[in-house]
Amino acid sequence: QVHLVESGGGLVQPGGSLRRSCAFSGFISDYYAIGWFRQVPEKDREGVACISSSDENSDLGSHYATSVKGRFAISRDNVRHTMYHQMNSLKPEDSAVYYCATGLFVDCTVVPGTSSWGQGTQVTVSS
Repeated sequence: QVHLVESGGGLVQPGGSLRRSCAFSGFISDYYAIGWFRQVPEKDREGVACISSSDENSDLGSHYATSVKGRFAISRDNVRHTMYHQMNSLKPEDSAVYYCATGLFVDCTVVPGTSSWGQGTQVTVSS
């Protein structure tokens, strides 16, 4: 059983930055990817930034949604059992509830029945 707890989020001005974290406990297979997803009302959950490599020094298998490329970055610290989400140059359209997750992914699409999720945190980009 994997347990994920998110921190960070809240209100940030357009153009600002935010760094969020997700602490995970329990066994995570080296075959499992980690990722950040977001959802706005009446829309499907969107994969924002995912990485398949368990090597914290590798970008192998990283995938970013087109709308966030060059602005968002995902990383992990295996010693602290934590993943991070650096969000730069934030835009109002980035406002959403953000979730961290681990599981079997194809790029940033979750294979049903394989994932564990954080509790979700609201990020609002507004002046």
